[in-house]
Amino acid sequence: MIEPIPDPTHEGAPDLTAPELYLNRELSLLQFFRRVLGLAAQPDMPILERLRFLTICSTIIDEFFEIRVAGLEEREQFDHARPEADGMPVPEVLRRISDLVHSVVNEQYRLLNQAVLPTLSAANVHLLPRGAWNKNQRKWVKRYFDTQVAPVLTPVGLDPAHPFPRILNKSLNMLVLLEGRDAFGRSARRAVLQVPRCLPRVLKLPADLGGGEHVFVLLSSVIHAHVEEAFPGMKVRGCHQFRVTRNADLWVDEEEVEDLLGALQDHLHDRRFGQAVRLEVVDTCPEEEISFLLEHFELTHDQLYRVDGPVNLHRAVAIYDLVDRPELKFQAFVPGLRGATGDLFAALDAGDILLHHPYESFAPVAELVRQAAQDPEVLAIKQTLYRVGSRSQLVDALIEAARSGKEVTAVVELRARFDEAANIDLATRLQQAGAHVVYGVVGYKTHAKMLLVVRREGEKIKRYVHLGTGNYHSGTARAYTDWSLLTSREAIGDDVHRIFMQLTGLGRAKTLSLLFQAPFTLQQRLVDLIAFEAKEARAGRPARIVIKINSLADPAMIQALYQASQAGVSIDLIVRGMCCLRPGVPGFSDNIRVRSVVGRFLEHTRVFWFHSAGEDKVYLASADLMGRNLYRRVETCFPVLDLKLKKRVIDEGLKRYLDDTEGAWQLNADGTYKPCSGTGPLPRSAQGELLVLLAER
Repeated sequence: MIEPIPDPTHEGAPDLTAPELYLNRELSLLQFFRRVLGLAAQPDMPILERLRFLTICSTIIDEFFEIRVAGLEEREQFDHARPEADGMPVPEVLRRISDLVHSVVNEQYRLLNQAVLPTLSAANVHLLPRGAWNKNQRKWVKRYFDTQVAPVLTPVGLDPAHPFPRILNKSLNMLVLLEGRDAFGRSARRAVLQVPRCLPRVLKLPADLGGGEHVFVLLSSVIHAHVEEAFPGMKVRGCHQFRVTRNADLWVDEEEVEDLLGALQDHLHDRRFGQAVRLEVVDTCPEEEISFLLEHFELTHDQLYRVDGPVNLHRAVAIYDLVDRPELKFQAFVPGLRGATGDLFAALDAGDILLHHPYESFAPVAELVRQAAQDPEVLAIKQTLYRVGSRSQLVDALIEAARSGKEVTAVVELRARFDEAANIDLATRLQQAGAHVVYGVVGYKTHAKMLLVVRREGEKIKRYVHLGTGNYHSGTARAYTDWSLLTSREAIGDDVHRIFMQLTGLGRAKTLSLLFQAPFTLQQRLVDLIAFEAKEARAGRPARIVIKINSLADPAMIQALYQASQAGVSIDLIVRGMCCLRPGVPGFSDNIRVRSVVGRFLEHTRVFWFHSAGEDKVYLASADLMGRNLYRRVETCFPVLDLKLKKRVIDEGLKRYLDDTEGAWQLNADGTYKPCSGTGPLPRSAQGELLVLLAER
């Protein structure tokens, strides 16, 4: 239920810092998980996509525990439990998280067992439990166990000489219950069998065994069926899967270390054995054994999750890739190739290029780097690299450019969470090729997405720029919605040059002409633009704000929006995940509406549209409205100046999402969401319409 809201008509200025005006960030994020899970529940969605969304839900819950829950528990343990703007004490947050996640996980496995697996079977895609194997399948599984699995198994009996083995974060394990004595006369009651990480977790059975072309078994089922062979002469009384989630946040005191890369390499191994924060066990595990595991990992029953199925459900996504049945997946499409061919330097001399991913190809961005690497007139290439993937044409082009003698500078963010190892390898490769590699600024993550090409054209030097809302990663460019702006505008090129000088050198931040930059000007410039709309509304003139972001948590930004709402500004917020603002509160946020859109692609764009006395100012950004983005990261927010491109952003990136009735959810003042389906005369899907408009079927 919503807490009592302060009365804005009370004598004196209303208190915009009142905790009742804010939703808790962690609980808001969990509501996003519910919306993702809701995709798996849609009966009209292709069944393999429903399975994929089930596994995505597992993955995002894993990361939530590794980072968010782990951080809350640390704050509680070390008495750093200062509440967020909503004022909820950390112990209460943790209690509510436990209740909500248990509810989500129970629904996840109910969908798996009662909807997704039966529908897959009806489509002749089978994930067979041990009891459903036919004679030929059992023989094949036995041969696979003997030849592939048994040679790499390492059972550990638990006794004084064999303590409980170290359990890796999120690894799959089995607690085996035993009776009898072994060759040495030992009579240990328990053993731990760690499922080998070197083997695939989903196995496809040959079609000639019966059952069809797409029949799968889990590696855990294979091991469970033959677990007695790992303990010859002993009687196995039970075999129960379990999985531990640990604190995986990586912290390095950057001001104390001399070599950030080396320090991160040293800490990467330790991350796998952080403090336990969650225990998952199969629901058939006896209470006595659950208590044994909880005691060993120093966890409580609130941190226990009993599941009716595989505890590593995220691994089932392999079935999606192993089944080549287009009718069971989303319809394939080819991204539109706007600006992907020809001389990009000439094209950018003629005007800006705007790309809307994944509907339009990311290829022009990679092509710009490739052409720059091979163009003898290009003198230098500078680029920020946050997440790029293990195989990147962009990085290959940077290496080629460095080897050919061009000045190549890469700002590699080593601390990009869960990409640290990949980025360490990336930085090493670039350094070996002769590129200048820097790791950003101590204390600030470099999250901006910038590419700068410096080219000699006659007697002049000209700059070509790419700015984006998403990463330079070919994989996410196919799965995330993002914007790319390519331009040769002198003012933008000069601003980007100044930011690179900050990142690689020393000195005070120079004033930028067009770009807003965190941590210096971004927050204040956005507040100023919001305040201008409020001033217009108080004067009786039209005032409008539409913002599309991933997360809204910064109290100062929320207060600015509340003030604009009180002034009469019409405000629409499209916030994919976490939103701490309460919409529709009388006297505070009457004029604010918040919706979230979830669908085939992960909504990742950051767009800001201000009416601005009819000027329609439109900005794209790498930053969300969270404290970390605004104050502790290097971020960019850049204007769309071309009138036609500005209209494209407003139409494709905002209006269609405000009209969406298929993937949209409306945020209520109490923090819950209701689907927008059925709210319009005809169902509309922003993502579906953009596929038709921009992609090549």
